[in-house]
Amino acid sequence: MRIARLGEFEREKPAVIVSETEAVFVDDVIADWNRPSFESGALEKVAAIDLSSRPRVKISDFRIGSPVARPTKALCVGLNYTQHAIETGATPPTEPIIFMKAPDTVIGPNDDVIVPPNSLKTDYEVEICVVMKKRALYLNSPEEARDYILGYTVSQDVSERHWQTERGGQWVKGKSFPTFNPVGPWIITTDEMKDPQNLRLWCKVDDEMRQDSNTNDMIFDINYCVWYISQVMALEAGDIINTGTPQGVGMGFKPEKYIKGGETVVTGIDGIGSITNHFKNYKA
Repeated sequence: MRIARLGEFEREKPAVIVSETEAVFVDDVIADWNRPSFESGALEKVAAIDLSSRPRVKISDFRIGSPVARPTKALCVGLNYTQHAIETGATPPTEPIIFMKAPDTVIGPNDDVIVPPNSLKTDYEVEICVVMKKRALYLNSPEEARDYILGYTVSQDVSERHWQTERGGQWVKGKSFPTFNPVGPWIITTDEMKDPQNLRLWCKVDDEMRQDSNTNDMIFDINYCVWYISQVMALEAGDIINTGTPQGVGMGFKPEKYIKGGETVVTGIDGIGSITNHFKNYKA
């Protein structure tokens, strides 16, 4: 199943994508694709209805919102691709590097990203994003983790490197600016995802391919990351986890290729979809 939210900001309605161009609204069955609904069996309720008997709408007639509403946590795994660790000059980690970004950074897949005032080091990062289906705490093994995953989506984990690396070493500061986490366009549920560890993922800036890799370059695979995080905190339904970015980020080039404002960034993962964001300079 491909689940999405369509409509104006803060007025989105839950939907199921039924073709490349069409969707079916399910807001009469569930309130939203969010934590309370997932906890009360939203996915199972929608799976039990006959979608073929419902009126279809054109996806293009609507803004596409973040496919999960108001996640309580937005987590990230840092330096989780071998080649990315190499390009940054970092030693590949022996355990997952975990940090958070503010949950309200999450925006729709094609919404504008706002470059902070005076930023000279805003960067892009394509990532496959995990969405949690139910509460996960102290899982017994990485193999058990898949049962707790709702599905996968595309994430653009925008970063401001000056604040991330040069202002005291706390990554969350460079990750939590408003609009810094476009997600979407929809969630591919686990029953339709054969192998999330063998997907091409890529990112273009103004038609220049910057990142082009595969999730098989991860140091710690997705199930391992979910299991590991569950050892130190409770993951709740609707929480999202950005699982790391491959090589080709702006800071990895010599000279560096940061976002200046005015660029169009297209981020994609084969088998899931792509998102397009216009980066605009902040105006008071």
